[in-house]
Amino acid sequence: MQCPKCQGQSSKVIDSRPAEEGQSIRRRRECLQCGFRFNTHERIEQSPLLVVKRDGTREEFNRDKLMRGIVRSAEKRPIAVEQMNELVNQVEESIRDDADQEIETSRIGEYVMPLLMELDEVAYIRFASVYREFQSRESFMKELESMAGKHGSQIEEGQDQDEPNH
Repeated sequence: MQCPKCQGQSSKVIDSRPAEEGQSIRRRRECLQCGFRFNTHERIEQSPLLVVKRDGTREEFNRDKLMRGIVRSAEKRPIAVEQMNELVNQVEESIRDDADQEIETSRIGEYVMPLLMELDEVAYIRFASVYREFQSRESFMKELESMAGKHGSQIEEGQDQDEPNH
């Protein structure tokens, strides 16, 4: 394994642990040339899963791309990286269980949205605004009202629920 610091080719494994509910192994390594310590993750190689994009093109499923979308939605929110990783793991597991070899991007979004709503409503709204491609302020407000109805809360325009009314 190549050292990320000095690009040395020799390292030794210091510690190995199961990770992601047994779906991968986390290894702590030490470079034999410079002594730098780093982590690697080993996971089972899955058969390729193709994502059918809106324009009909296909590309291989990329969990890192999904993670970047979740991270972007959760920016400046109190969500730990471990929680986002777990969400991505759940989505990927659901996709691989339900899809044969291809899945449409819209179905991926349908797996993400309820999990993200449960984790953080603001992150959900951010993700939904990109995923659902709201064309107007009204359609966006309709989604907020729908969400408020599901959770028994009231959302007023221009007012954050955490702030008191003045």
